[in-house]
Amino acid sequence: MRITVIGAGAIGGFIGARLAAASVGTAVSAVARGATHAALAEHGWRVREADGTLLSAPVAALADSADPASLAALGEQDLLLLAVKAQALPAVLPAVTPLLGPETVVIPALNGVPWWFFEGFGGPCEGRSLDSVDPGGRTAAAIPVRHVVGSVVHMSCAVPEPGLVRHVAGTGLILGEPDRTASQRLAALVELMRGAGLDATGSQSIQADIWYKLWGNMTTNPVSALTRATADRIIDDELVLAFCHAAMREAAEIGARIGCPIGETPDDRTVVTRKLGAFRTSMLQDMEAGRELELDALVGAVREIGRAVDVPTPTVDAILGLTRLAAACR
Repeated sequence: MRITVIGAGAIGGFIGARLAAASVGTAVSAVARGATHAALAEHGWRVREADGTLLSAPVAALADSADPASLAALGEQDLLLLAVKAQALPAVLPAVTPLLGPETVVIPALNGVPWWFFEGFGGPCEGRSLDSVDPGGRTAAAIPVRHVVGSVVHMSCAVPEPGLVRHVAGTGLILGEPDRTASQRLAALVELMRGAGLDATGSQSIQADIWYKLWGNMTTNPVSALTRATADRIIDDELVLAFCHAAMREAAEIGARIGCPIGETPDDRTVVTRKLGAFRTSMLQDMEAGRELELDALVGAVREIGRAVDVPTPTVDAILGLTRLAAACR
């Protein structure tokens, strides 16, 4: 089996290393950039596990700037794991095309609403393309939905130095077909990931799983980027918390209309977030580092879908506008 990870950062590096270390007869390659590519080429896959042990495995590492002929030398892959942030996806599409064969499975390990979300899902938005996520349909054209198996990642990892992943907590991975079928390839992928020590499960409603995770992230992430506050401080301010809960109610109403109902209240979700303590969200870290924010997939898509199903989103709109302006004025 031939597997390539595109985006060997925290999540891609963790899953790639686990697959490479656990799989016999499986080649797990990586397409990465800059210092990460250099570190992988020198040291291979490296993960500092939560118990302190170092997991390592060999890797064939290619730069994301490599020419198509070099990438094609890897051959058509059985599995591509796309572990880049949504806003970086268009830039890596040239690396995907040479590796994509007729039977290649693509697992996008992305936060927020993905480009394929409404393909085969049914409901009022069946087949709708989201300009906020995939303007011009470029990603959908490069990666047709027949290749896609959706995912939701429930694991926390960090990158203390290029090419080295520190596993903090969690190994959860939900996988599901966009058309919500229990396919043979889905079952095989679940077993593959379980064999790598991941807590993988198959879902027959992957869109609902994606929407639920989005529902929990779409407020804390941008509000932390706006305020520079850790999650606990956001929760402790009653006015800010009320603002976040208002946005969550808007997103829950959208979810109910598109077939992704939320069976919890914002207060229920806040209890879960509080258990995580004083953590710094990924969007806060990106804001402070001057990187592009994962805003359209997490917030812009909610606004766009709300308009499609006639749900007003004044609070979501405010979060989107304020965070977008704050990022532009850094």
